[in-house]
Amino acid sequence: MRRLHRLRAWAFKCVSALALAGLWPALAAAANTAPVQVAVAANFAAPAKRIAQAFERHSGHKVLLSFGATGSLYAQISNGAPFAVFLAADQQTPAQLEREGLAVSGTRLTYATGRLVLWSKKSGGLDGQVLRSGRFDKLALANPRLAPYGAAALQTLRSLGLAETVAPRVVEGSNIAQVYQFVASGNADLGFVALSQVLSDGQIREGSAWMVPAHLHDPIRQDAVLLKTGAGHAGAQAFLAYLHGPAAQAVIRAAGYER
Repeated sequence: MRRLHRLRAWAFKCVSALALAGLWPALAAAANTAPVQVAVAANFAAPAKRIAQAFERHSGHKVLLSFGATGSLYAQISNGAPFAVFLAADQQTPAQLEREGLAVSGTRLTYATGRLVLWSKKSGGLDGQVLRSGRFDKLALANPRLAPYGAAALQTLRSLGLAETVAPRVVEGSNIAQVYQFVASGNADLGFVALSQVLSDGQIREGSAWMVPAHLHDPIRQDAVLLKTGAGHAGAQAFLAYLHGPAAQAVIRAAGYER
């Protein structure tokens, strides 16, 4: 009787192993055809959508984009969000994910260098002197602790010696997209946003903008990285390679970014 039980147990293990072996190619294929989930810094929303659409046509892989402040997306990734690729608004956060074992070492690349602008919905000349003049009610910027563009905006104000002067008029957005909405809706007179948010066909789409001189803040170099979740996903790897290619880079330059 004991021998019969052992034979049954052995047979069950063999059948289970064969079943898993048979399922493995199907499971691997399913993983590679699943949508590529990409976490994208809010400033890069518009070009990311165009790049994802072109990549889908080019590769056949479906892309799902999620937008937010870099710091907020980092928190989601740290807590197990199933993103396969991360397009950050800085270099430090992808590097930190590498150190923490949440990103694949050697996959980081700088896909864009952002430009910071001070934007008003009103037309007419706009320059940095408006910050000194006090001829505004509210100034919007993204949370400097979460959004690299917000950190660059705060650096700019400090470089101009105006951080304390304008502090009572500052309203913070959780990310750069919210800052844009503050100004677009009239809840703020001015806001520090990404050039890509207000640029269309090489021109400021609406209102007026002051291109913040690059020496007033640290360069906004934006890195992408393959996350551990995407390590075995052919679509995720292909998307990262496509982002570095000429078609995507043409979209990035047209959106007002530099390499």
